[in-house]
Amino acid sequence: MGFAKLSLKGRALKYLAQREHSRAELARKLAPHADDADDINAVLDALQATGWLSEERFVESVLHRKAARLGTARIRQELQRHGLAPEAVAGAVEQLRDTELERARAVWTRRFGGDAPTDATERARQMRFLAARGFATEIIRRVVRGGEDD
Repeated sequence: MGFAKLSLKGRALKYLAQREHSRAELARKLAPHADDADDINAVLDALQATGWLSEERFVESVLHRKAARLGTARIRQELQRHGLAPEAVAGAVEQLRDTELERARAVWTRRFGGDAPTDATERARQMRFLAARGFATEIIRRVVRGGEDD
């Protein structure tokens, strides 16, 4: 039993050395290698107690990796999918709301070159593109229509 926990801890540290993981994600990755769910929880509790596993760092990591490409709704969805506390998700969403217009403009400019759509079909295509990336409807309208009325 002691060796199994040590093996799980080593495996968990290997995953954490590659990138930050949520507790739920790490538990899922360790499950095939554990005899008992209690072993996984004990390892994860120890990693949290020593600071190797941190929900705050995971949230910051996701924001750093995804914010330049995705809107607030998509990032909220990803954080919720990882089983984070609602308070952590709400804090991250609040951070993102302040920069959503700038981020949407940057994504739109990279994709479409900053040229306003010439017809309704092109405008709809550009709006769908931004919507699929999780940007808010009002933000999408402002970006695609030129949004000079900030």
